[in-house]
Amino acid sequence: MREVNAIATIAYRDFTRLLRDRARIISTFIFPVIFIGVLGGSLQSNLSDEAGYNFLTFIFAGVLGQTLFQSTASGIISLIEDRENDFSQEIFVSPISRYSIIFGKILGESLVALTQLVGIIIFGLIIGVTMTVAQVITLIPFFLIVCLLGGAFGIFVLSNLSSQRSANQIFPFVMFPQFFLAGVFSPIKELPLPLMILSRISPMTYAVDLLRSVYYADSPVYDKVVLFNTPINLAVIGAMFTVFMIGGTYLFMRNERNR
Repeated sequence: MREVNAIATIAYRDFTRLLRDRARIISTFIFPVIFIGVLGGSLQSNLSDEAGYNFLTFIFAGVLGQTLFQSTASGIISLIEDRENDFSQEIFVSPISRYSIIFGKILGESLVALTQLVGIIIFGLIIGVTMTVAQVITLIPFFLIVCLLGGAFGIFVLSNLSSQRSANQIFPFVMFPQFFLAGVFSPIKELPLPLMILSRISPMTYAVDLLRSVYYADSPVYDKVVLFNTPINLAVIGAMFTVFMIGGTYLFMRNERNR
């Protein structure tokens, strides 16, 4: 029970920080609006007939996965801030499992990402994306899975970064290439071999493809827009989450002890 309370407390702390950060709330919606509205609309007008499916919907589903993954991963940067303020050391000396503390942090950032997603879905519906209530309900557990993967990836990347400044400089170089390698904006079924390898080892690829595999279930264009079926995506995500979570927590704790 103590572990559950600790996870809930840490998660609640991160969620309340979002409510006080208006700049983050506003900035969260700017890029998805640009990606879906401008880029999606442009590709839909020019390429949808040749592709054989609706590009606006394709990019909308991709942006859902990208936003959840990126938002949760980026939110973990606040662990670096906590470290610089010695807050993390105060937490880690408490009689609570280190994995519970890290999981609480990831859960909190997942709640933040899910809150941000509400506005993106509403915007998608306004510009004509088709999404039923049944689809939203079906996608909810998969939204959470994508968030957990993003959070674990964030822990793994940030575990060896020494300061928030270095995190802010390096993290975009780790994250932005995945936008294209994961096929958020364009199909990636056919790629040159080097890009194919990078795409298949990119965690965001499976986050985006998982949501598309659920969103496009029973759709006639399923095979055109989905790389792997849902069980394969879930298996890969589960393996990556385990490696990132265990490895990232271990490295982070080792660096905390060496401070």
